[in-house]
Amino acid sequence: MWVAVFGVVSTGLAVVSSFGLMLYVGVPFVLIVANSPFLILGVGVDDMFIMISAWQKTSLTDSVSERMSDAYSQVAVSITITTLTNVLAFYTGVMSSFRSVQYFCIYTGTTLLFCYFYSITCFGACMALDGKREGVCLRWLEKPGTPGQKCSSFKKSCCLPGSSLQDGWKADIHPMNLFFRDYFGPLLTSTKSKVFVVLLYVSYIVTSIYGCFRVEEGLDLRNLASDDSYITPYFNVEEEHFSTYGPRVMVIVTEVLDYWDKDARQRLEKCLADFENSEYVDEDLTEFWLREYVNYMENLRQDINDKTVFLSTIPTFLMEFPLFAYDINITSSQEIVCSRAFIQSMGISSSTNKKLMLLQFRDTAEKCAVPLMVYNPAFIYFDQFSAIVGNTVRNVVVASAAMFVVSLLLIPHPLCSLWVTFAIASVIVGVTGFMAFWKVNLDSISMINLVICIGFSFDFAAHISYAFVSSSEPSANHKAIEALYLLGYPVLQSAVSTIIGVCVLSAAKAYIFRTFFKIMFLVMVFGAAHGLIFIPVFLTFF
Repeated sequence: MWVAVFGVVSTGLAVVSSFGLMLYVGVPFVLIVANSPFLILGVGVDDMFIMISAWQKTSLTDSVSERMSDAYSQVAVSITITTLTNVLAFYTGVMSSFRSVQYFCIYTGTTLLFCYFYSITCFGACMALDGKREGVCLRWLEKPGTPGQKCSSFKKSCCLPGSSLQDGWKADIHPMNLFFRDYFGPLLTSTKSKVFVVLLYVSYIVTSIYGCFRVEEGLDLRNLASDDSYITPYFNVEEEHFSTYGPRVMVIVTEVLDYWDKDARQRLEKCLADFENSEYVDEDLTEFWLREYVNYMENLRQDINDKTVFLSTIPTFLMEFPLFAYDINITSSQEIVCSRAFIQSMGISSSTNKKLMLLQFRDTAEKCAVPLMVYNPAFIYFDQFSAIVGNTVRNVVVASAAMFVVSLLLIPHPLCSLWVTFAIASVIVGVTGFMAFWKVNLDSISMINLVICIGFSFDFAAHISYAFVSSSEPSANHKAIEALYLLGYPVLQSAVSTIIGVCVLSAAKAYIFRTFFKIMFLVMVFGAAHGLIFIPVFLTFF
């Protein structure tokens, strides 16, 4: 028990070390990084479960160094593979266009490196110390009595829980390992079960693909605040009663322009007319100081094409129309370096229309003969609608390719590398599809989780696949059973511990944390299902 406690403590030390290093070098700590410790607490103990499982299968009659050698030879490569792939998956997220995603991935990827370092050093040393304690207990148990005397099961369980002995001692195999070896493995590899598993997988993948086409894009602004914030009812009222109109968009002339020149005004007016011809603009609500100024000059019967008259009359115009005072930037040398108009967007209540409106406005500004820029503070959120799909696909593809390369180098069988990559793609499709059923949008927050999904889905499949190809059993079915016997329980522990680690987030009042829990739950459930059910069966086919 104390060995396991130290495994949790070492994970906490990894979080402290990583966060301290990142803060020391100046990596910003943003709100979404607060999810990381909950995730690391669940993930960091995965290696501990696997190392303890291998340690308990060693013989107490061997020396501590021999037991350490046996345990590390079984799990060190597997742990190294999964750590490398997890870290690569997170560092791939640094390529994202969203800064919050970049910072989260840097913090979490670095913490996983520290977790690995502490696991193979500090935690390994703790197991060695416990091995010395077990050796002392063994000598104490064997010291008294007559030949053939056996200690009580109570005394044995207190001194040597979960350890295996030779020379007349009955091996203490964990009941869950026995379950996977004697019941679950044989049942899973039977012909009827294989047919059922294939049908179950087909149903899973069809449902997931259907859900993928129903996933909504973009981050709802209400989700940026706590549930009890006044922002939520404000946006609810706006959506219900004022959804016809969207934000007022600035059309900014970014460079010096001769506004008194008739040709320049005509070019600018044409550009503004292109905006007003859009289905997303109400042309009756456009505000442009130059239009009003032209009418003002015509009423005064002034020559608007004369530079001196044009510039000298502007102060008087602004006194009568103070609404436009902040729309013109005039230098002390009487030069207009920048100005702006306002157009009123409409009909953009859906995320798709917001994305199309943003792309259309930017395209119109780019094609204009006058250098223009369109802007509204809400565009920082609308940008997600146009960038999120491309960013997500790119990150997922790059991370999956990295996973494939790593598995190809470290797993001694190319076909298993393909199966691991298949598991990654399958879990990603499943998580994305079921996001739609759980009302989770595809945004920067869920994109982080999809990157995480790559690493975790690799973990489960890689452990089982590596154990499968390393098995010396003659038949594929027996290889699958041995792989489940060796790693089925640690994989199950990993999934359950990670869910427990993040389940506290399910009660949070913030959308960010609840989304994190929902997707991590899906990742763990589907990842464990692939590692414990689908992959073992599929490996027996090939």
